Amino acid sequence: MSFTKQEIIDWLKEEDSNQLEQLWHMADAVRKQYVGDDVHLRGLIEVSNYCVRQCTYCGLRFDRNNLQRYRMTREEVIECAHEAVSFGYGTVVLQAGEDYGIKADWLGEIIREIKAATPLAVTLSMGERSLDELRQWRQDGADRYLLRFETSDPELYASIHPPLTKDHLSRIELLLKLREFGYEIGSGVMIGLPDQSYDILANDILLFRQLDLDMIGVGPYIPNDDTPLASVETALPQGQQVPNTELMVYKVIALTRLVCPEANIPSTTALASLNKAAGRENGLNRGANIVMPNVTPQKYREFYEIYPAKVCINEAAADCRYCIQGRIRNIDRGIGSGPGSRQNGVIAT
Repeated sequence: MSFTKQEIIDWLKEEDSNQLEQLWHMADAVRKQYVGDDVHLRGLIEVSNYCVRQCTYCGLRFDRNNLQRYRMTREEVIECAHEAVSFGYGTVVLQAGEDYGIKADWLGEIIREIKAATPLAVTLSMGERSLDELRQWRQDGADRYLLRFETSDPELYASIHPPLTKDHLSRIELLLKLREFGYEIGSGVMIGLPDQSYDILANDILLFRQLDLDMIGVGPYIPNDDTPLASVETALPQGQQVPNTELMVYKVIALTRLVCPEANIPSTTALASLNKAAGRENGLNRGANIVMPNVTPQKYREFYEIYPAKVCINEAAADCRYCIQGRIRNIDRGIGSGPGSRQNGVIAT
């Protein structure tokens, strides 16, 4: 569906429940047409919470000295991947802070072993790594790479993502390189960052379409009190600041589905953290088709604290599996099989 920026802004500002029901209906119909009714489950493995960056919103930031740090062993990661297979998941997502203690060869060996021993697709979310590392991991068998650009506004981005060096590729440039290397590429934004205007958020959604992303993850900005951004208040005039509400996340999911009909869109853990009772279900009913249950060992989960009060940190992976599968069936959706890759140009039946 083709929307102008002003039309997107108008929907983002819409508060009438009857009008929003029309938006939910349109997004759900497009989701059904282009990606079908099955919800694909992707097992999340939070490999490490070390990070060299100083992103102002993130609880993993380098100078957060009161956070207990960990890095999983190769054996632990492989064990989690086999557990994901036993649960029927089609993908594992290996995620970490920007941890240079994760060496290219070490991770490459893990990717090769997972690909050789399981039917899983492997998605990486390792931050801004060198082009040589990114190319190597693709050659080792990684299928997808997630790298959120967080906001399309350069000034806002610079305020929340201090760079490590002056000479570096932007995240947009890195995404284009990742596509050149043969990855499916995923990105996304936070919703409700201080100083994020409706104009900026509409540009974000249009950029999703311009980049033709294979995967798009959007979620609320949830302040972490132990980060600099938590004490920052918006400087925008009244009525221009995007709220970090559950409703706004649903609007962005729905609009993203309408402008990027083929993309895989998760109903995120952050959304479920805002609404434990029905957040994931509402996201799935308003355009999403992916859920990422956590298969990280329980002893590590509480320490992967990008934001506080994350849902399901004390649940065993098997319990998460049964809970999520039951929730999906309760909304009359099926459980997807296989890797659930984007089907370019193929309309679901």
